[in-house]
Amino acid sequence: MTSSTLLSDKTRHDSYVWIDSETRAGVRFRISRMSVGRRIALARRIREAGRGLEFLEAGNDLRDKLDGAVLKGEIDRVYLEWGLDAIEGLEIDGEEATPELAIEKGPADLAAEMLARIRGECGLSENERKN
Repeated sequence: MTSSTLLSDKTRHDSYVWIDSETRAGVRFRISRMSVGRRIALARRIREAGRGLEFLEAGNDLRDKLDGAVLKGEIDRVYLEWGLDAIEGLEIDGEEATPELAIEKGPADLAAEMLARIRGECGLSENERKN
């Protein structure tokens, strides 16, 4: 094999993927793909956000249940902040949506769709999600 053959045999890898929204016509969003470094960073953030979730979910007290629901929401937000890289075709309160604005004030159905796609891209096991 010559060096020119080696150069032409490169494999392309994009660290993100664009997805056309199924819930909002004309909207598309870009999510980050998993890598070793990003997996470690995400697992750390989820572990920090989710400390005590299993304990709270197991409790019978209404306050424990509410605290558990808040922690689940915080974990969802971690996934969105970690994975949502860009958004196009959406205005919120007269402004072009950014990932931060979409997370903070965007439509709940779109957030749920983005969250599901990010989690699917992550491919974390149930145990990794809890820790």
